[in-house]
Amino acid sequence: MHARESNQHMAGNIRVTDEVAAYITKRQCDFRISTSCGGPILLPVSIKPPKPTDFQVPAGEFTIFISVHQARYLSTVHMGMVPFFMDEMDAGPPCSHEF
Repeated sequence: MHARESNQHMAGNIRVTDEVAAYITKRQCDFRISTSCGGPILLPVSIKPPKPTDFQVPAGEFTIFISVHQARYLSTVHMGMVPFFMDEMDAGPPCSHEF
């Protein structure tokens, strides 16, 4: 499925909270919001690689890729989108940029 050009304006309307921007800066990698059974989920691109149809939202020096399927419903990227298991990964090394 391809993103329609008329939907491209949505990415500019999505806000990233300061807490998420700080979290991403600490992890030193790009992230992606995709669909999970519990709703939108924010994962490093090393776990969930971006797709060509994703919207791109800047988060400091990094990028949040947002699934076209989630973008239409989002207004804010917040810490509630970070899964609990990521707390365990925070103790480890920063994200890998390779996928």
